[in-house]
Order: sequence, then C-alpha cells, then structure tokens
Amino acid sequence: MHPDRPGDGPASSTCIRTARSRPALNELSLVLTAVDVAHHIDFDGHDWGLWVATGDVAAANAELDKYDRENRAPSRPARQARVVDSGVIGVLGYLLVIWGLPSLEYARAFGWDWREAGVMHATRVTQGEWWRAVTAMTLHADLAHLVANSVFGAVFGLFVGRYLGSGFGWLLVVAAGTGGNLLNACIQNDGFRSLGASTATFAALALAGAFVWRRGYLRGWDWRRRFAPVFGGIAMLAYTGFGGGNTDVVAHVTGFGCGLALGIAAGGFDPRVLGRAGQALCGALALAVVAGAWLAAGAGG
Repeated sequence: MHPDRPGDGPASSTCIRTARSRPALNELSLVLTAVDVAHHIDFDGHDWGLWVATGDVAAANAELDKYDRENRAPSRPARQARVVDSGVIGVLGYLLVIWGLPSLEYARAFGWDWREAGVMHATRVTQGEWWRAVTAMTLHADLAHLVANSVFGAVFGLFVGRYLGSGFGWLLVVAAGTGGNLLNACIQNDGFRSLGASTATFAALALAGAFVWRRGYLRGWDWRRRFAPVFGGIAMLAYTGFGGGNTDVVAHVTGFGCGLALGIAAGGFDPRVLGRAGQALCGALALAVVAGAWLAAGAGG
C-alpha cells in the first residue's frame, strides 16, 4: 500500500511510483501532465516519489498502466535448451581420427608420405587439390600441438554434440573447418603451408555459440546475456587463438567465421528430428568426407 501524507492543499496525497533517481520518474510525470492529472515529484531522503491527490490515485494508475502496456516491447519466452545427446560419441570419434593419423603417418601406411600428401598447401589448394583443406585438419606438427587440439576440440565438441548431436554437429564442424581452410588458402601467400585441427576446433566453438543464440535459448534476457554465447566464443578466440609464433591466426579466424555462419544457419533446424538413425548417418558422412579426402590425397600423391 502506498503511503499517504498531507499535500500542499487541503487534500492528502499518495505516492504511486518510487525510483532511486528523479529522471526515472520524469517520463511518468509527462504522461500525467498530458492527461491533466495534478501531481508532483518529491524526495523523502531515500527514494524519489511520484505523488498525486489521493482521490486521483485510480485514474493516475490507470493512465500509467495503459502507458506501460503500450510501450512494453513484446517479448517471446525463451526456449528450453534441448540436449540431443551427451556429445561423448562425437568427441571420441574426433580423438580417434586425430590420434590414429600419427600411427599411419609413422608407418607410412600404403606407401604414402602422409604429411606431404595432406598438408594444407595454399598454392596447391587454389589449383584444385581441395582435399588438403580436409586432410590438414588431421595432421599435427608435434605431440604438444596434438594434445592442445585434443583438449580444446574435446571441450568445444562436447557442446556441439549436446546441442546439435554427435553426428550432425560434427558433420557441420568438418564442413566449417574445411571452409575455413579453403578461405585461408585463398588469403595466404603462394607456398604457405599449415596443418592441425585448430581450424576445426575454433569452428566448433563458434558453431555451438551461434546455434544456442539462434535457437533463442536465452531469449527474454537482456541483450548482453542473449549474445553471451557468441561474445564468449569471440573472447575465447581472442584469448587462445592469437598466441605463439607458429600460430596460423588466419585459419583460426576463418574457421571461427565459418562455424559462426553454419551455427546461425543450423539454428533454424531442430536436430532432434534426425533421431538416432539420422545422427548416425551424419556421423558416418563426416567420417566419409575425411576418408574420401585422404583417398584423393593418396591418389593425387
């Protein structure tokens, strides 16, 4: 109940709105002025209050409530975040691929020079050896490089699998990582070479954040919280993707950009409709893309 107090005239007055600062009540004061309701703003030593004659309380509240309804931005409720699966299967598949390739490379399986056949070579990619954009993501310079991409890929990949599914999500990661490497090849100087799964890991980071934002899982919050997944991804890219003398920063940025684009596009689709069979098919297709790229690399070499 709002407090009453003696007003300036013979009638008492009632406080109908309070605020910590006077400017917060100025707009409401204009509303009452427009409908010719006498009022005043006063400070009680702690809060500012909007006061009207007690007899005008009902009319003043009705006008202010009407104003609030007309100016309140329509809000849609946030969607409940839907978890498709645990994401573990996709991560295990990713780790199996990137840890299995060193063994094949060391053994020179099939008589191939795996590194020379699969490294991302900008000139050769732009000349048609597209498969290098895929195969380069499965090769690593050394153990430290492999471990780092295992850790980051597993963490980011878990989120991808949880919200998009281990099959569909990783198919998009492969697509985004490949797109990032293709863009990188077009940007870099002739003869530029790179390898590593970091293009795919940053694609996964952006993919998960953009998908969560696009699906509206944080809708109804203020804009900073709604964009938190995307902002968080950008912050992580800035913190982890720009260090080290041998870091391919362009690949990190292009991978992130492709993941962002695919995440926004995929946000219009509910991966749950794929079911287990659909997810398994997408996962098999992702592995088939990697295997097909290596077969093309072996044939080309």
